[in-house]
Amino acid sequence: MDRRRFLRLAGAAGAALTAGSRPARADSEPVEIEFIGVLVDTTRCIGCRSCEVACSEAHGLDVPDVINDGALEIERTTTTRQRTVVNRYRTDSGTVYVKQQCMHCWQPACTAACLTNAMYKTREGPVIWRESKCIGCRYCMVACPFEVPRFEYDSPVPRIEKCTLCWHRLERGHIPACVKACPVDALMFGSKRELLEVARVRIYNHPEHYVHKIYGEHEVGGTGWLYLSAAPFEQLGFPSDLGTTPYPEFTREFLYSVPVVFLAVPTLLAGLHRLSRDRENS
Repeated sequence: MDRRRFLRLAGAAGAALTAGSRPARADSEPVEIEFIGVLVDTTRCIGCRSCEVACSEAHGLDVPDVINDGALEIERTTTTRQRTVVNRYRTDSGTVYVKQQCMHCWQPACTAACLTNAMYKTREGPVIWRESKCIGCRYCMVACPFEVPRFEYDSPVPRIEKCTLCWHRLERGHIPACVKACPVDALMFGSKRELLEVARVRIYNHPEHYVHKIYGEHEVGGTGWLYLSAAPFEQLGFPSDLGTTPYPEFTREFLYSVPVVFLAVPTLLAGLHRLSRDRENS
């Protein structure tokens, strides 16, 4: 057995020991689950910011005063108190409103960078944050190509805040709050396959109405949020230099060369985190 194969096998074993495993049932068949996401048609968005209000209400965050706060006068990013924001852009094709939040990458850099699996990619597609596993290393913030995760620096018990695609609602059979609140159907929830089909049909039927590109289809390997626009995406604040390779691919060869002893680091850090929490509660 050569060194590369040995390290691959050791890495797989280490990951299994760290994350744990679930026994397989002999009589069960693997269930194929399609990734889900949201299609944002910016040509339909009117900048009402109902999505911002619905998101904040659904997660107990600060509800914005969309009538008086003047937020559309500046370009904003998400914060620890707002998981999504709508920005207004003056483009060659006129005024365009763009909703921004976590993109829910298919192969997220944040989950690959997380030492304790606190940032977690669900089988259905949403990327969620699990407080009980987080050690506050903030590697997810450094790794994210869209600079989305936010850390509560001013809190005695800090959290990582980001859009979870309303995972708590999805588990109960409801659609994301922002999608439900949109009054003009600028947001469409569904499987990525279905959303791509809808996006392509809209471009085909109205080629003069859209840029012939679906942002999020290929960027960093593909994302859960897909966008249509009448204006070039570079004019809407979207990164245009991310490439199509999932970010975790860039670190794969490096990780295979790491000595096996370092596979125990995530487990050690998780243990220290659990110990500190137990002491706080005792």
